[in-house]
Amino acid sequence: MPNVIPTKGNLMAIKRSLSLARLGFDLMDRKRNILIREMMSLIDRATEIQGRIDSVFRDAYASLQKANITLGNCADIAQCVSLDESLQIHHRSVMGVEIPRVSMEDKPFSNPYGFAFTNSMLDNATLQFIRVKQLICELAEVETSIYRLAFAIKKTQKRANALSNIIIPGFTADVAVITDALEEKDREEFVRLKVIKAQSG
Repeated sequence: MPNVIPTKGNLMAIKRSLSLARLGFDLMDRKRNILIREMMSLIDRATEIQGRIDSVFRDAYASLQKANITLGNCADIAQCVSLDESLQIHHRSVMGVEIPRVSMEDKPFSNPYGFAFTNSMLDNATLQFIRVKQLICELAEVETSIYRLAFAIKKTQKRANALSNIIIPGFTADVAVITDALEEKDREEFVRLKVIKAQSG
């Protein structure tokens, strides 16, 4: 039995709630599908970036090793490289989920150290590590987006399940019980009127 009195007004109110719950489920289902599509495209992109990072890291460390062999330890020279503060983070929204957009200022390479005690191998290592930094920024953007989308998909799925398995069946059962009670009341009223008519006739 529903917790509400079986009246026509309550029946109409529950039918409206049921209609809204079904609409909510459809919207949640659509949202979940859009988020999954977005996440799948990002997973492919993350795999591709990870492959490029592995390759560029190998080349960068090989270049650094050559520079260390020809110049000795490059740690002192590395102190000349200034801190890069060109990283910028913006956001875009996908179905209400904030997705980061990480960008770096694309500056032309300017040698931060002198030419007197360095060589082209160090220049090459520097350029390779700049490329690594750009790829890491790109990967950070994609992986953070995937994490946020996965969290939103899980949350949306929970809400859709609650609507589908608890709220909609509950309202449907309430509508059925109230409808039956009202029909029973109508039948009783009809029988009562017939009895009254028969007695007065």
